[in-house]
Amino acid sequence: MLSVSGLHKSFGGKPALHDVSFTVAPGEIHGLLGHNGAGKSTTLGIILGMVAPDRGEASIGGVSVQHDYAKALRQVGAIFESPAFYEYLSGWENLRILANYSGRFDEKAAREVVDRVGLTKRIDSKVRTYSHGMRQRLALAQALLPEPKVLLLDEPTDGLDPEGIKWFRDFILDLRQERGMTVLFNSHLLAEVELMCDRVTILREGRLVHEGTLRELREEAPIYEVELEPWDRAAAFLELNDVKILAPGRIALPPGADPALTVAALVGSGFRVSAFSPVRRSLEDLYLEITAAR
Repeated sequence: MLSVSGLHKSFGGKPALHDVSFTVAPGEIHGLLGHNGAGKSTTLGIILGMVAPDRGEASIGGVSVQHDYAKALRQVGAIFESPAFYEYLSGWENLRILANYSGRFDEKAAREVVDRVGLTKRIDSKVRTYSHGMRQRLALAQALLPEPKVLLLDEPTDGLDPEGIKWFRDFILDLRQERGMTVLFNSHLLAEVELMCDRVTILREGRLVHEGTLRELREEAPIYEVELEPWDRAAAFLELNDVKILAPGRIALPPGADPALTVAALVGSGFRVSAFSPVRRSLEDLYLEITAAR
């Protein structure tokens, strides 16, 4: 449903993206992760046609954003950077004006969207009276008005309280279940990304360092808690066999290594193995490992 291929972009001679490529399947919720300055917003800006790449291309539903901007973007709803509204107008008047900028305003459909995002009671109030959470809901209503196939969200939960974050998560999961909506979003709340996303793409200094499921990310370098005696000699033996010692009692096996064979090799070499168990790392653990190591 969405793909970027070979994206390169520099600002003032400083590289922002270097050969970034990834895909998002129909009906998938996909997380775009990376530290500040990693290239997330630049990538979203290119997908939305707001930033011109130096090289490469973004496509939505098989339509190139760079070659047929209008047709490609008709399939998209987005919250990009900080949503801006006319403060002196009501939420409803804002939706009407903003929808008319890009197409026809369907009042019935708008009422349904407003109700869905939970703004019915306040939609006729001036936007200047809205809380941050209400502004985010209004932005979401605006993004959904064109009935898009793809939703692009730039830090949609930034500044929300725990209740608002949970509401957003449930809302997006329901959208996917009911409409088959495809969603690409970036967020610093890695626990929420872990709960919502089917796959993730991780950028570091403008380069792609991982694309895939969390399971694939965990399997890249599986971590084990071990109890081995004598530890010093066992650690030296493991390092000779390409096993990384992370800390006393914690090791990372090489990709594809069979832990049963590792245990057998230890026992066969005279070491006592009291414990050898996998560690389930959170997305935060994995993210910090992968961005620090590459």
